[in-house]
Amino acid sequence: MILSTNRRRFLQSGAALGASLALPGVLRAQEARELVIVSFAGQLQEPHQWLAKRMEEKHPGLVIRLVPSESQDVVAQIKAAQGFSPYDAMPNGEPPHRIAVSEKYIQPLDPAAVPNVAKVAPSFLEKSQGHGVPVSYSLIGIAYNSDLVKTPPTRWEDLWAEANRGQVGIPRASSNLGLGFLVAAAKTFGGSEGDLAPGWTKLQELQPKVGRSPTQLLQMLEREEILMAPIWNNDAAGAAEKGLPIAFVKPEPGPIAVISFMSAIANTRYPDLVNEWMNGLLSPEYQEMAAGAPYFFGPTVQGVAVPEAARAYTPASPEEVAALQSVDWSVIAPQRGAIVEQFDRLFAS
Repeated sequence: MILSTNRRRFLQSGAALGASLALPGVLRAQEARELVIVSFAGQLQEPHQWLAKRMEEKHPGLVIRLVPSESQDVVAQIKAAQGFSPYDAMPNGEPPHRIAVSEKYIQPLDPAAVPNVAKVAPSFLEKSQGHGVPVSYSLIGIAYNSDLVKTPPTRWEDLWAEANRGQVGIPRASSNLGLGFLVAAAKTFGGSEGDLAPGWTKLQELQPKVGRSPTQLLQMLEREEILMAPIWNNDAAGAAEKGLPIAFVKPEPGPIAVISFMSAIANTRYPDLVNEWMNGLLSPEYQEMAAGAPYFFGPTVQGVAVPEAARAYTPASPEEVAALQSVDWSVIAPQRGAIVEQFDRLFAS
C-alpha cells in the first residue's frame, strides 16, 4: 500500500513537471501573431519595413506582413470578409479616407492609445475626421525640364505664359493629381471647388498634352515633348535622383497638399498592436526618415526637421507649411464622375 501511494505521488509530480516544462511552449504558441498591414509598393514600402522590424524585435512571436495593394482591392476583400477582416490596418489618401469613414470599415481613433497624435499639426489632424492618423502628405507642384527651361516657373500662373502654350502636360482628371490640378487652376483664376468653370477655361487655354499617369508625364518631360507639367513632389524627386533633367517647383501662393492616413480596420484582431503601429508612424524618428531621400513624404508631426536633400521638394519651414493649399474633397468627390466625363470630352485625343 505504501509503495502504491508513493508511486501514485511520483506519477502525479511527474505529470505536473511535464506540464510546467510544456507551458513555455504553449505560451510561445499563444504569442505567435501576424499583423497584416496594407502598404505601398516598391521602394516606398521601406519606411514601413523599418517600423515593422522594430516592432517585431519588441514583441517576440509577432510577424508583421506588409501587403502592397490597391485600395479598391483591399476594400472589396474587407467588405467580403465574414467576421474579422483579412487586414488589420491600411493607408488611404484623402478621397478614399472620406469614403472609409462614411462606410465604417475603419475604426475611430482612440487618442489616448496613440499619444504621438498630440504632436500632429492641427490642420492635418482635422482632416482625419476622428479616424486613423495623418502620417504624411504629398504635394502637387510643377515639374519642368531643366535643360529646356532657363527661367523656372515660380507661380501657378506661369504655366499660362505665352511661350508655354502647347508645351504643358496635364494629367487626366480621373486621378487625384488631375483633380487637384483642376482645383488649383480654378482657384488661381477666381474659382473654387464649387465653381470649376474658370479652371476648365484655363485648362483649354493651355492647349495641353495629356498624360495618363505621372510616369508618362515625366517621360514626356524627359523626351522633350513638353516643357513642364503638374506632378507629385515624390515622383519629381525620384526622377531627379535618377539623373533625369527634372526639377520641381512649389508654386506660389502654395502647392496642393494631399494627406495620407493610416487607419485601423474595423474588427482588427489586434487593436493594441495597430495603435502601437500608428504611434510608431508618428514618432519623430519615422517621420524624419520618411521625409528624406528617396521617399520625400511630407511630415505631419510638428517640429520634425526636413532633411536638406528634401527641401527642394517638401516644405521645410512653418511659413511654407502654412502656405499649403488643400482640396475640399467633400465638394469634389460627388462631382468626380461628371468631371472625368467633361475632361475626356474636352481633351479626347
